[in-house]
Amino acid sequence: MNILAIESSARSASCAVLRDGELFCRADQATGLTHSRTLMPMVESMLQNAELTPQDMDVIAVAAGPGSFTGLRIGVAAAKGLAWALEKPCAAVSTLEAMTAPLSHMDAVVIGAMDARRHQIYNALFRTRGGIWERKTPDRAISLEDLAEELKGEKRVPPRFPQLVVGDGAELCRDYLLSQDIACELAPRHLRLQSAVGVALAAWPRVQAGELCTAQELTPAYLRLSQAERERLAREQR
Repeated sequence: MNILAIESSARSASCAVLRDGELFCRADQATGLTHSRTLMPMVESMLQNAELTPQDMDVIAVAAGPGSFTGLRIGVAAAKGLAWALEKPCAAVSTLEAMTAPLSHMDAVVIGAMDARRHQIYNALFRTRGGIWERKTPDRAISLEDLAEELKGEKRVPPRFPQLVVGDGAELCRDYLLSQDIACELAPRHLRLQSAVGVALAAWPRVQAGELCTAQELTPAYLRLSQAERERLAREQR
């Protein structure tokens, strides 16, 4: 079983192949928001170097959101195009869940923190241990103030396990939570940001459970309206 995973929800872009639950190959680029130019050539090069073809893939997985509106559109469009042409099913993976999957071997609470601007982060909380992650909240756009209040209200049972912050907003989130006397720390640098490896790992249990969709059904999960849509609604209200 080969899963081709695509990640383009933030500044960097990456792709990976998971074979029977194990990482087989990967490729990454952090050249800025030029995914429309770099993503598909990177996928093609990775497959060629691994002596694979697109036809060898059984599932196309993609980080479907939240994240950059433009980045998500590019990644989902690439996944839809591949899946449609190859007649393969898709796995739509939460970006926040994909960042948690590589940390699932740790006994921790994982705090997803992607910079959503407008004084918010895209966030979800997960509990990880023994290679398994358990979702504690849905994906949401939330202010740091509201997140801090939520974490303060949770009761902790000793021994205390670490709270790890992941995502491109991790440092901002960590600094604010520490200012509110909420103990947390950054995840290791090489596991902190979005990656196609995490998308592939998060897709694997979905594949095993048959939780897949068609290319036609695959859509981005933005969580909130784009700036253009917000401005249009504001004009209509006026």
